Amino acid sequence: MSAVSSLFHIVINTLRREMTISDGASDQMYRYINSIVKSKNCRLLRINGIGNHIHMLVELSPTVALSDLVRDIKQGSSKWAKQNSNFSAFCGWGKEYGAFSCSVRDKDNIINYIINQREHHKVKTFEDEYKAMINNSNLEWNEYRLT
Repeated sequence: MSAVSSLFHIVINTLRREMTISDGASDQMYRYINSIVKSKNCRLLRINGIGNHIHMLVELSPTVALSDLVRDIKQGSSKWAKQNSNFSAFCGWGKEYGAFSCSVRDKDNIINYIINQREHHKVKTFEDEYKAMINNSNLEWNEYRLT
């Protein structure tokens, strides 16, 4: 039997990074996204965010491509939100996303980081947070990443 550990910290922003996910309705969105992740035989370890973006820690099934999972999350949750009156301001997700591979040793730290999103964003904007994540992953920053 093959042994595979594939953890990804995924970040998706709303279209134009607008604050369209309300605190009161975000749990509904998160539950729906969890159902999409489960349907792909993956596991959502944690999800949280603020009005203009979400963070997820996902254990990816070895039979699923990361890009396919993110596409399905974005398409499915966008369609669902547009039909849900609690998300009347939601216009969809941005074009791009960030996905950062993680070691099992970092799992608890990433979960805590995701849990504390609301506190974290009292002092740091999404744009600054995302630029730091890109830079810390040795990726090249480009403003297009915010689309």
